[in-house]
Amino acid sequence: MQPIELLYIVFSGTLIASGLVMAGMAVQAYTYTERRSMVYLSVGFTLIVAAATATTISAFVNDFQNPRTLLTVNYFVTTLGFVAVILSLYAE
Repeated sequence: MQPIELLYIVFSGTLIASGLVMAGMAVQAYTYTERRSMVYLSVGFTLIVAAATATTISAFVNDFQNPRTLLTVNYFVTTLGFVAVILSLYAE
């Protein structure tokens, strides 16, 4: 494994872990406040984590082939996640 691939795994893992922590915190906040904005926030972070996870796995499974398709799907799902985060600012 090349050093750049190891860095990719480390950074992906960090993004996934921090995103899941934030999604969990949003769910916990929802249980206390029952505010709809926390649901949107949790969904947003979950989509962002899903995009990072799927991209990392797909990149290694497909030996980093078809990067345009991989990145297009990644950006689409990540964008949906950020839209949900933005919606959380305007909910209720």
